[in-house]
Amino acid sequence: MEKRLLLAVALSIFVLLSWSLLTQKAHHIENKEVTIQQSPAPSVLPEQSAPVETQQKSNPEDLLEYNSDKLAINFVEPQAAIQDLTFPQYHNYKFILHNGLSIGDTKLSFRKESVTKETITFSHADTNQRIEKKFIFSNSGYSIWLELKIQNLSQGSLDVNFPLILGTLDFAPVNLQSRYQDITIATSEKTLHLNARKDLEIQRAKFASLRDRYFCLIVQPQNGNYIALVRKINPQLSTIELTPAMSQLAPGQEIVQKFHIYLGPQDLKLIDKLNPEWSAVVYYGTFDIISQILLQLLAFLHSLVHNWGWAIIMFSLIVYLILYPLSVKQMRSMKEMQLLQPHIEELRKTYKDNQPRFNKEVMELYRTHKVNPFGGCLPIILQMPIYIALWQAFQRSILLNNASFLWIKDLSSPDRLLMLPPSWPVKELNILPLLTALLMFLQQKMFTPSSTSSSAEQQKIMTMMMPLIFGFAFYNMPSGWVLYFLINSLLMLVNQLRINRIK
Repeated sequence: MEKRLLLAVALSIFVLLSWSLLTQKAHHIENKEVTIQQSPAPSVLPEQSAPVETQQKSNPEDLLEYNSDKLAINFVEPQAAIQDLTFPQYHNYKFILHNGLSIGDTKLSFRKESVTKETITFSHADTNQRIEKKFIFSNSGYSIWLELKIQNLSQGSLDVNFPLILGTLDFAPVNLQSRYQDITIATSEKTLHLNARKDLEIQRAKFASLRDRYFCLIVQPQNGNYIALVRKINPQLSTIELTPAMSQLAPGQEIVQKFHIYLGPQDLKLIDKLNPEWSAVVYYGTFDIISQILLQLLAFLHSLVHNWGWAIIMFSLIVYLILYPLSVKQMRSMKEMQLLQPHIEELRKTYKDNQPRFNKEVMELYRTHKVNPFGGCLPIILQMPIYIALWQAFQRSILLNNASFLWIKDLSSPDRLLMLPPSWPVKELNILPLLTALLMFLQQKMFTPSSTSSSAEQQKIMTMMMPLIFGFAFYNMPSGWVLYFLINSLLMLVNQLRINRIK
């Protein structure tokens, strides 16, 4: 019974984590109506930029650099857009946008107009219009303002509604960030986390965002009514843009569009200071609320010990102590079940041809000895949301990025004790999953009662299978998460040994 339960838990964890990786569904905050249309973009939009394959190849002379202590941005001059940027305070992490914050019209060609410490201005002029695009950098580092001025130079009226393209999401297999990319679009009623692999149109967008594993771009228009559009360029590329309502300019008339922008880490404290509504962009998945609570607790423990590895170990101890009464009950229930195994084997032999009667007699045996066969389930069930929420947090939290512990260089990645030769079937030697599998194997061997019954062979197979399943499932998971599981399992083993010594 207990082995089947543990196997079911192992398979459940594996399936749930795999499901979280492979599926990206819309997540809704607040239950109010919002318009979402899966349709091509309206025909009134200007001609769109070329596919990203051509956008990525920029001549070095077309690049304009902006550098601060927090941002290093490469602007592409003809598009007046961001090619990519790095974050000096985060190991020079590169965030690729592919002509981010560009105007969706391939006929426009911008030139640098002025560069100061606080601003970079680009302009385009033709017979019909003059467009000025000014980036204003603030003292907060990750906050940027964008001003877009459009003036009618023609003798007649001019219709304008240039879309602002936030950037491109690249889902190519070679892109290591592809499985972490998603978009967030907010209206006044709802915040949506959406699949960016299909065309979408969302009316009355308040702000829009795209992100990879650790960093994000958030854009909020300051005036006007905007539509958020997701365009699928091909199976591997999608763009997200904000399109204003059509404006008609009289000769000489000018319109100014302003955008507040965040370009930085998915750090709730930083984002919340700029705009609390933007905090919804930092989303960890199905157990988002639990993930955020656990991260806050880990951050508090980190403030005490100044190391994320020790904080995880302390967190494991806290969870263990909270669940200790239930764990003791679980282990005593397991021990009582073991004592009843000889009686169950006798019943199995007696009613080997009558399964319903066997089940009935076993339940009667449990009632007689006051044993609850499911008494050990509750601690495992209570741990399941913690396991999944922690895994989701360790996958995305910027707090654990490049956090080291002992030989581990990054607790958000596998522990990678050694890199193996390319010809080997695995690229790296990860010790923590192997230790977890070994610990589970020893636990199975130590606490599985010897038996000569027909089920002995099945128990032997289970003893081998469960460690293999866990070791395989955990091998490429974040080392911080595996560390938590390992410490928790070790504490449970020590407690089980102590209880077994009690006569």
